[in-house]
Amino acid sequence: MPTLADPDFLTTTADRLAALPTVQAVALGGSRAQGTHTPDSDWDLALYYRGPFDPADLRALGWQGEVSEIGGWGGGVFNGGAWLTIDGHRVDVHYRDLDVVEHELAEAEEGRFRVEPLLFHLAGIPSYLIVAELAVNRVLRGELPRPAAYPEKLRRTAAERWSGTARATLAYAKANHAPHARLTEVAGALATAAVQAGHAVLAARGEWVTNEKRLLERAGLRRIDAVVGALRAEPEALTDAIGQAERILGVGPAS
Repeated sequence: MPTLADPDFLTTTADRLAALPTVQAVALGGSRAQGTHTPDSDWDLALYYRGPFDPADLRALGWQGEVSEIGGWGGGVFNGGAWLTIDGHRVDVHYRDLDVVEHELAEAEEGRFRVEPLLFHLAGIPSYLIVAELAVNRVLRGELPRPAAYPEKLRRTAAERWSGTARATLAYAKANHAPHARLTEVAGALATAAVQAGHAVLAARGEWVTNEKRLLERAGLRRIDAVVGALRAEPEALTDAIGQAERILGVGPAS
């Protein structure tokens, strides 16, 4: 378990969050839970509730920052949260509906998931990200279900779906954007396909993903940077770049 700076701050904050109505558990996530944080890293806290949760109760704690309504971050599995400053610390609080979490855990065990749009995520998020949190986060208060391991069915279905999506993303760009020298659209397709392929690689390995921040490094796909960096607004050059990306990402037409 990683050593955490300022344990008194974390203890007090977790206690106050756990005391909110309908909250059943509080967990530490992000880099601080995984031991990859720096002194400047913020604190990610997941607040698990059962039944109706009222963000007004969180606002009433008096911490400086922004508190969203339920569904304020798009209404999917990541259904809202808060950006706060607590005793000089930057803290992100994420709402987690336990009924939804338990449903997605059962779905993941059967290899089922969906991809939802979420701000700051190029390829969207798979609904099993909240299951990944159960596996890697540190429970501070209460109890939470834990996946016994990365589900075998999910390894297969997630790898296949993400690879297929990356392949389709590049094929569309090759057919519709490269011939017209649409540099920006091709660049966007390369970036999106790279993240999709990264999800496929890690799913095939049975490695949990909770965000995109180090996805390409973990998947060994950082070489795509050179392709993006060399793009030119010429049809032939863009078509060639997409071909390079297909080979690097392992999602070419014949792969």
